[in-house]
Amino acid sequence: MKKLYLYPLWLRVWHWTNATLYILLILTGISMHYSGSDNPFIPFKTARLIHNTAGILLVFMYLDFLINNLFTWNGKYYLPQFKGLPNRLYLQTRYYLFGIFKGEPHPFNPDEKSKFNPLQQVTYIFVMFVFMPVLIISGLFLLFPEYAPDKFLGIGGLLPMAILHTVVAYFLTLFTIAHIYLGTTGHTPASNFKSMIGGYHIITHEDHSKKEKD
Repeated sequence: MKKLYLYPLWLRVWHWTNATLYILLILTGISMHYSGSDNPFIPFKTARLIHNTAGILLVFMYLDFLINNLFTWNGKYYLPQFKGLPNRLYLQTRYYLFGIFKGEPHPFNPDEKSKFNPLQQVTYIFVMFVFMPVLIISGLFLLFPEYAPDKFLGIGGLLPMAILHTVVAYFLTLFTIAHIYLGTTGHTPASNFKSMIGGYHIITHEDHSKKEKD
């Protein structure tokens, strides 16, 4: 086996802190939306306090993510190579939908130049640089309504921000569930999680042989 140091300390701290905050946001958001006043999942005042606090902390964690990826080598991993990208996306999607259940080898393996497969790159670009800013900005407007625009898309008040915030939150919740599931698809169910704790990704002999053939 071969070890690759792909996850620096700042990234691991950011990852687990961000994950904890987002899980708190999901649980408190669900409680505020769907719990009844007579039998709440989390008392409304408590859920609101946790939700708002976690949301503000998430803003700072997102700024930390942007700054570190702008000024360290980790940022290059999010930039896909556009040449042949549609075919690589097809191969990766086919693997997730069919190949993984047939025991087929992974079409793309991490190395020093490419930490993410092409589908991860495209997904992370949309999640981290499109949906997360929308979630954060809409959430801040809901938290500080005096700074919200009078109208958005021709609709007045905070309703558009609330709808936008909820829709994006649902999407990112689905992404979180898929992200956790795909984390179990390494060479062992726990290997990818161990990588995000210790920083090293393990390349097995089979993965290395497949990389050499490619």
